[in-house]
Amino acid sequence: MSRKPDRPTATLDEVSKAIIEQLQQDGRRSYAAIGKVVGLSEAAVRQRVQRLIEAGVMQVVAVTDPLELGFARQAMVGIRVTGPLEPVADRLAELDEVDYVVVTAGSYDLLVEVVAESDEHLLELISGRIRAIEGVTATETFMYLSLRKQTYSWGVR
Repeated sequence: MSRKPDRPTATLDEVSKAIIEQLQQDGRRSYAAIGKVVGLSEAAVRQRVQRLIEAGVMQVVAVTDPLELGFARQAMVGIRVTGPLEPVADRLAELDEVDYVVVTAGSYDLLVEVVAESDEHLLELISGRIRAIEGVTATETFMYLSLRKQTYSWGVR
C-alpha cells in the first residue's frame, strides 16, 4: 500500500492504534469485541475503522497461501530498468501473477513478487511478459523454497 501524494499523513491517537492492533491480530474480530478492549461502542469502532480505511491508513484483507490455491511457484524478481521506473512498475502491477511491486534503491530498480502455477508458467511470465516490457533490461529470479515468516503485525507508532 503506497501513500497517495495528495493525501496528508494521518495522525493516530492511542485508540486508533489499539483498534489497528486488534485487527492485525484477527482481521475478523467483531467491532463489539474490539470496542470492549479499547473502551468504545461497537458503532464508534465501526466509524473509526471506516475512517482509517478511507484515509488509506489500513486495509482489511484475507491473506491466502498460494501453495494451497494451486500456485506451485512463488518468486521475487529483481528487475533493472532503463528510463523512467514508474511506467514499468505500472505495467508490472497490471499482471495478474504479480502481487507486490516496489521501487527500490540498490542493485535492482524494482522488486516484484510473483506466483505461478508451474515452472512453465513462471518461465512464460518472466521470459514472455516481464522481459518484454519496454524499459526492462535485466531480471534475476529468486525462487522461494520455504516461507519461514510472514507477518502483518508490526504495530503502529
